Amino acid sequence: MPNVKLYIDQSQYGAVGPQVEALLPDLREMLCTALSVGHAACQIAVIPVAGLHDQPQINAELHVLPRAERTPALLRQMALDLRTRLNAATGLEVAVRIASLDPETYITLK
Repeated sequence: MPNVKLYIDQSQYGAVGPQVEALLPDLREMLCTALSVGHAACQIAVIPVAGLHDQPQINAELHVLPRAERTPALLRQMALDLRTRLNAATGLEVAVRIASLDPETYITLK
């Protein structure tokens, strides 16, 4: 399961929102393939935010449950792929952060 939030600087959102929205199915496919999960396990949200002018205009935050096959190398590559795709679609600077959730305390209701 990846839980993904794409925070986009609101000053850029009007110009790049449509490109990001068009990219969402491809991003979901890439994330689900990399993490070996089905589409139903992936949640992606795009959120316009107010930010400082000297920070990346897109901040992608991913939360994943740990598994043995989700090595730091795999997660780093996934972060690079995500950053590359978002940058190519928008031309904006992109930061990616990935955090592993504690499976013993993580609760979800769907």
